[in-house]
Amino acid sequence: MGRYIARRLLQFVPVLFGTMFLLHYMQSLSVQINGNPVRALFGDRQPPPETLAAITRAFSLDDPCLNQTGNPCVGLFVDRIINYSQGDFGIDFNERAITALIADAAPITIRLTLIAVLFEAVVGILAGVLAGIRKDGVTDNLIRITTTLVISVPVFVLGVLVQILSGVYIGVWLEDNGAPEWLSAMFSVSYQADHPWASLVIPGVVLGAFSLGFIARLTRTSLIETLRADYVRTARAKGLGRRRVVGVHALRNSLIPVITYIGIDLGALMGGAIVTEGIFNVPGIGGLVFGAVARGETPIVIAVVTLLTLVFLLASLLVDVLYAVLDPRIRYD
Repeated sequence: MGRYIARRLLQFVPVLFGTMFLLHYMQSLSVQINGNPVRALFGDRQPPPETLAAITRAFSLDDPCLNQTGNPCVGLFVDRIINYSQGDFGIDFNERAITALIADAAPITIRLTLIAVLFEAVVGILAGVLAGIRKDGVTDNLIRITTTLVISVPVFVLGVLVQILSGVYIGVWLEDNGAPEWLSAMFSVSYQADHPWASLVIPGVVLGAFSLGFIARLTRTSLIETLRADYVRTARAKGLGRRRVVGVHALRNSLIPVITYIGIDLGALMGGAIVTEGIFNVPGIGGLVFGAVARGETPIVIAVVTLLTLVFLLASLLVDVLYAVLDPRIRYD
């Protein structure tokens, strides 16, 4: 297992470099085609040439390669790699360290993602198991209809509807009836810094709702197929109870594709939280990226996407390790 993990970690290097180079080249090409992005800071006003030159130089936008359309600016890319390896992601247009901006926003998005993953995994697997062991029954049909509805509703529509229901109706009712502050914060309209976990429960549920539908249906399908396997029939023939057959013998193998999906979805949730964070006014990574895109601050976008790529790679490695935990027959060495 140790050698396998070491090989996978080495494989991270070309993937990270490839992602960073692609983002870097897109940024360079944008500057080469659209011109100096620093001019957008001043709007319709014409900045003094000295000020424009100073800011351009501070962001390394005065390199001659940026005047040549199609030039990949390898020198700037090498400088970026060196700075990133030292933990320096540069500064934004307001001269704030991007590292500090990410450090402030990341814990909020991590909490939001953990709530979403916990919700989708627990509820989705439980719903899938109930549907799988009651195939074509009332419970199965109800779960399939519900998950189809959840999958078909866009996250921005679901988010607004849940926000209105939880914040305007439930939240107001709780406040009027003297509910505890943490409970009122859980059903608030937007994020509250005084309750960093409670106020993220509803946004986390909204974020994880879409994946919950897929997890439930995937668990159902995998469990139904596993229950037909020979070793499950053998376990039943030995007189083992239904709970032990399903919970110990069938469910562990059924969860392998589910774990794969959750691992891949972990990185997708962190990157896809922009809409949810925007609806509930959550100052996380999504809000940081959204603001950076609106202002044209590509250094922030490149830094965040690079970190999200690393998170995605680590999540995929964790999934592979969990395979061996779920199925002892799987070996990597």
